[in-house]
Amino acid sequence: MPRLRISAISYLNTAPLMWDFEHGAAGRDFDISYTIPSACARALQAGTADIGIIPAAAYAQIPSLVVLPDVAIASRRPVRSILLVSRVPVEKIRSVALDTSSMTSVALTKILFEKWLGGGREFTQMAPNLDEMLARHDAGLLIGDPALQVDRSRYITLDLAEEWIRYTSKPFVFAFWAVRRHALQENLQNRLSETAATQDLARVFQRSRDHGLELASLDQIAHEWSPQLKLAEADVRAYLTENIYYYLDEDCLAGLQLFYRYAAEIGALPKAPEMRFVEATATASL
Repeated sequence: MPRLRISAISYLNTAPLMWDFEHGAAGRDFDISYTIPSACARALQAGTADIGIIPAAAYAQIPSLVVLPDVAIASRRPVRSILLVSRVPVEKIRSVALDTSSMTSVALTKILFEKWLGGGREFTQMAPNLDEMLARHDAGLLIGDPALQVDRSRYITLDLAEEWIRYTSKPFVFAFWAVRRHALQENLQNRLSETAATQDLARVFQRSRDHGLELASLDQIAHEWSPQLKLAEADVRAYLTENIYYYLDEDCLAGLQLFYRYAAEIGALPKAPEMRFVEATATASL
C-alpha cells in the first residue's frame, strides 16, 4: 500500500508539530516534503500531497477535505509572525503588498481593513521582500519567519492576531492538518476497521504535537532554529510557547467560523463548507 504524502510548512512554528516525523518512527510511515503555506494548499488541491498543514483559508477553496482534530497553528494573543509593516500610520495606508506565501493572512488583512481599519485600500501580491514591498506600497504583509526577523523599531507594525483578538475577543486559527478524502479512501480500503485506522491517523499527529511541546524538544528546537533566524534561544522558546497555540479547541473553532463568515461577507473567500473531521466521516462516507 503506498504511503500517504505529507506537505508540511518550512517555518519555525511547525517544528513542534513535525517532531515525531523528524525525530521518531512516524517519519518512516509517510513521504514528507516542505514548502510555504500557499504551496502546501496547492499540493493538496492538485493531488500531489495527501495530508497538509493547510492555511485555514484553503479549507474554503479546496473541496473534499477532512480535518485532523485538535491540532492547529493558532494564537490567543499577539502572534509576532503575522505582521502588517508600514512606514506611515495605519489611517494613511492606501496600498498594501500582500505576501504571496500566505492565503489566510491575506484574507485576514482584508477583513481587518474592511471591518475596522477603513476600506478602500489597494492590495497587490508580492514576494516577501520588505524593502521592495515598501518601495512600491505604503505597507507590506509578512508572515512566518520573515516576519519574526523584522526590526520593529524601524517601522509601524500591526500584529494581525492581536488586532483580530482586539475586535472579536476570539482566538485566530492560521492553519490545521487536513486530508484529502480520496486519499483516505484509497489508503484505508483494505483495512478491517476504517474507524480505528483514521482515529490512529489523528493520534499520530496529536502525539507528534505533544512530543514536540515537551521541554527537551523545545530546547532542541530553540537551539537549532536560533542561528537560522538570528534570534536568541529564549525568544524562540517564548514564541513557540507563548505566541503560538497548538490546539484546535472549541474557542479556536468559534474564531475560525467567524473568520470564514467575515471572509465570505467581504468577498475575500468563498463560503466555507461545514467543518468535517476525520472521526466523524470514517464510518459514514469514507
